[in-house]
Amino acid sequence: MFFHYLLLFLALPYCSSADTITPNQPIRDGDVLVSPAASFALGFFSPGNSTLRYVGLWFNNVSEKTVVWVLNRDLPINDTSGVLSVSSTGNLVLYHRHTPIWSTNVSILSVNATVAQLLDTGNLVLFERESRRVLWQGFDYPTDTMLPNMKLGVDRRTGLNRFLSSWKSPEDPGTGDYSFKIDVNGSPQFFLCKGTDRLWRTGPWNGLRWSGVPEMINTFIFHINFLNTPDEASVIYTLHNSSFFSRLMVDGSGHVQRKTWHESGHQWMGFWSAPKDDCDNYGRCGPYGSCNANSAPNFECTCLPGFQPKSPSDWYLRDGSAGCVRKAGAKLCGSGEGFVKVRSVKIPDTSEARVEMSMGMEACREECLRNCNCSGYTSANVSGGESGCVSWHGVLMDTRDYTEGGQDLFVRVDAAVLAENTERPKGILQKKWLLAILVIVGAVLLFFIVSLACRFIRKKRKDKARQRGLEISFISSSSLFQGSPAAKKHDESRRNSELQFFDLGTIAAATRNFSFANKLGQGGFGPVYKGQLPSGQEIAVKRLSSTSRQGTEEFKNEVSLIAKLQHRNLVRLLGCCIEGGEKMLIYEYLPNKSLDFCIFDETKRSLLDWKKRFEIILGIARGILYLHQDSRLRIIHRDLKASNVLLDAEMNAKISDFGMARIFGGDQIEGNTSRVVGTYGYMSPEYAMEGQFSIKSDVYSFGILLLEIITGRKNSTYYEDNSSQNLVGHVWKLWREDRALDVIDPSMEKTYPADEVLRCIQIGLLCVQECATDRPTMLTIIFMLGNNSTLPSPQQPAFVIKTTSSQGVSSVNEVTVSMVEAR
Repeated sequence: MFFHYLLLFLALPYCSSADTITPNQPIRDGDVLVSPAASFALGFFSPGNSTLRYVGLWFNNVSEKTVVWVLNRDLPINDTSGVLSVSSTGNLVLYHRHTPIWSTNVSILSVNATVAQLLDTGNLVLFERESRRVLWQGFDYPTDTMLPNMKLGVDRRTGLNRFLSSWKSPEDPGTGDYSFKIDVNGSPQFFLCKGTDRLWRTGPWNGLRWSGVPEMINTFIFHINFLNTPDEASVIYTLHNSSFFSRLMVDGSGHVQRKTWHESGHQWMGFWSAPKDDCDNYGRCGPYGSCNANSAPNFECTCLPGFQPKSPSDWYLRDGSAGCVRKAGAKLCGSGEGFVKVRSVKIPDTSEARVEMSMGMEACREECLRNCNCSGYTSANVSGGESGCVSWHGVLMDTRDYTEGGQDLFVRVDAAVLAENTERPKGILQKKWLLAILVIVGAVLLFFIVSLACRFIRKKRKDKARQRGLEISFISSSSLFQGSPAAKKHDESRRNSELQFFDLGTIAAATRNFSFANKLGQGGFGPVYKGQLPSGQEIAVKRLSSTSRQGTEEFKNEVSLIAKLQHRNLVRLLGCCIEGGEKMLIYEYLPNKSLDFCIFDETKRSLLDWKKRFEIILGIARGILYLHQDSRLRIIHRDLKASNVLLDAEMNAKISDFGMARIFGGDQIEGNTSRVVGTYGYMSPEYAMEGQFSIKSDVYSFGILLLEIITGRKNSTYYEDNSSQNLVGHVWKLWREDRALDVIDPSMEKTYPADEVLRCIQIGLLCVQECATDRPTMLTIIFMLGNNSTLPSPQQPAFVIKTTSSQGVSSVNEVTVSMVEAR
């Protein structure tokens, strides 16, 4: 950004009366400001048949007046009294009848030391006279048009998001329904939206072009430069020949267009437009579907290899929106699966994809193959060969075929589909080798069947050995058991198990015999110790105490569950120790401990600025989404709280403690229990009072976490002005009074973007609504966190009244609750 402004400073010519605005030299309705080389003009105008007045920018040398930027698009003036001037405070101000209705509103130290100037790029800039430092520029606030040298995208440091939005109508330049903005999640890409609905996407930048815009490449006319760094994700294009006039715009009909001016025809000619056909419509063929516009007049939707239509009847009626599902019986984990290359496509939506730019394609394939949740991969950069890795661990959405200009996508399939898609010899060669191929295929199939049978038998033996190991652990506490045949079987089961088993002696040595100096914390399950293995690896040891409420079943649950989970926002389980009456879990060591250790400490939370808190919020949300949707089985955590969110060296959030989690399969999203477990204050009302839990129970807990992160206060905190209110009730009260900013942690010292924090507060209140059906899903929450879409108004939260208890029975919201086992 510094170099961007530096180039801007150097481009500033010396001021002249024709292109500048000063306190003594304003422009009034009827005046026109012209850039130094007369490329652009700025002044008051009325669009179409409207009589309202706006300050607009247009091409000065184009015979068809084309307005490309509007200063007061949503603040029109109803007469010709408008004046644009630099005020006594140094800001650029628009006046209507001597009353300011718009201002740049920037902090300026030196009064009467600023000048506004229209540059030949079309950028209106406010800068200091002496230092020539830019204070404000119109290019940071585009309307419906992108000009050469203008950036679109997000400044990750400041949160500034430059995007296009359509006019309401040819007579009204106000902010319309359609927008074109970047989504920085996963591999960044631009989306055309109507409100919050996605209509079309560019796909990610692949080094040559946007994956979904094969015709939009660098040409002799213009050059495109895409930046994706820790500081920003943005695109800018420049013209090779300044005599050309070009613009990219979002029109009121819901299209993104690039146009160039042809002086010979005295008109704008369309160079490219999207969406241009049905296959450009976002999600036209649904999950795991692919769209081919060249198949017309036949139905353009097909399923990716290994998939079949989810609803054949809808498919027959040419409605592919339901998409495709994996073919029945497919085995995709350690069963001879592989990848089928789908050539020349617009790769699927990368909003939730993982990107590793340093990884080659072979390593990308191997990594995807190892992870059973990986559904496909492709190259991140196709310029000058293939490099970088983009992988999907969930749905493949919005894929389409191209005749040219696309890139190859590798889709995970089972062994049967892989064999079907293996290329075979053709013609005479095929006939000659047909018998040999049949023999080879038969031998391979026989070997495959035998291998599967052996693998199945080994797996059954391992399962029995692991179960026997857990049972023997209780017997082994007796001195009579030492050296017995059962102990030897136990040792053998540990060696054969897929999960790494540690000896008690190894863990005792690693933790200095569980010394107090190595103790990290204490939970309802028992203490946690820091340790170091002989290899030098640091570990965290969760030692189940003899009086722990996490019994053998919960321990088995946590071991079996976490071993299957692989996600950057979930804590990684290294192994366990079951010996001498001890049950211990060995995790990766996370140096910054748990979230509650940081966020509820007066000193430590001052080190967490809003950017880091927002990243923690996103990390928790992505981890929960993985549990709810993207893992092989649907998982409800049931005990989400600040102490169960751990922080690594970079303060990335990792969800831990799966002892209370429940596993669901298929489309099951809720359950019922007579034993309510969890932590009071984070439990949803339907779970605490009726034992009903669902993915919306975790959403409720996430909402509590979100509000705690914003405020730096525990939900159990009560307030002097109303001692019956906990944190949720306090936030709800101030939200209704339009004073929600009062709840923000004062240690952030107002260094946060108020709009973004208010948005997060509103999302938190949506999560803690009393009715579970009113709460959004985690997928919707992540979308709301990453987009500036309009949010619904939250309803009455649950548990906003302080709980009073007597004789073990708690009254919450006037409903009696019993049998609550809270930790």
